[in-house]
Amino acid sequence: MSLMTALAILGGVVLLALLAHGLWSAQRASPRLAQRGEGDTLASDRVEPVLDAAGGAAVGNAAPAGTEWRLTLPRRPSLRLDPLIDTIAPITLEAPVSGELALTHLPPSRRAGTKPFLIEGLNAESGDWELPALGQRYGEFQAGVQMANRAGALNEIEFSEFVQKIQVFADAVGGMVEVPDMIDVVARARELDAFASEHDAQLAVTLQSNGAAWSVGYVQQSAARRGFVPGVVPGRLVLPSGEEGAPPVLVLSFDHQAALADDPNISAVRQVTLSLDVPQTPQADEPFPAWHEAARHLAADMDASMIDDQGRPITLHAFASIGTDLDGLYRLLEQRDLAAGSTAARRLFS
Repeated sequence: MSLMTALAILGGVVLLALLAHGLWSAQRASPRLAQRGEGDTLASDRVEPVLDAAGGAAVGNAAPAGTEWRLTLPRRPSLRLDPLIDTIAPITLEAPVSGELALTHLPPSRRAGTKPFLIEGLNAESGDWELPALGQRYGEFQAGVQMANRAGALNEIEFSEFVQKIQVFADAVGGMVEVPDMIDVVARARELDAFASEHDAQLAVTLQSNGAAWSVGYVQQSAARRGFVPGVVPGRLVLPSGEEGAPPVLVLSFDHQAALADDPNISAVRQVTLSLDVPQTPQADEPFPAWHEAARHLAADMDASMIDDQGRPITLHAFASIGTDLDGLYRLLEQRDLAAGSTAARRLFS
């Protein structure tokens, strides 16, 4: 055998050895696949809808080995989570899971400190983000925690609690969480809280009796003539919104101890407070004029004076000045996509 022939054979052996080592390394680095059990279906076995050339939904044949099919139904935006006020953590899955499994492992508490959070699933049939439900299957999940409310900005401890709770859920359903950067989230939360603090408005006028004290029954009767109904909390009457499920437009409150008295008709009430939570009601519903008119009429009906929280009389000029300030506030909220009465505004200012 010549020297050239021997070198060529040796080179071929080395090349084969390198190829074998590369294949072995790639196999070790590839993700572990789920073990098939009786009745189980792996991702490569599923036939899922794909878009045909015309853009319509079509069902393909079984994919060739190594081909990954993806759900192509339109993914509708969430109705509950809003990137404007929530930080959202996607949870990816190797295969769809049942609503029953998701419900079993949802965190028992839906709060991280003082901030509400929730977990939604992407319905594998409809493409809707929804709260996990029995009899449904979900191809993805996402968890969101509110970055600010009237209790303040999301802090590092609350964010860590949120991450810990969703990590437990993700592990239970075989998912992987993409956790947002805590420093970035906390900074965004503080900026949002600063904006909310500067643009919050809760108006209140106190109606103080000019003569004899009122009974609870008298207060309720006078308020009922102006459209108020009993609230769920003793000592609280509300003017309902015309929108189903919306917060009340106005709240009339008084001493709840008087409302809880054995005989409320003999308990003495000398003042009531009429309040308007500005971010909770759309400007188009004219809540400020409703607040002003209700205060004037109730004061006349009950022989009361209108005063502020410092005991100073509130004049017509003061009402006009407040109305002008509110017009500017409404515009600023709209510019931030937090228009008064919107879902995001109601959540942020709560």
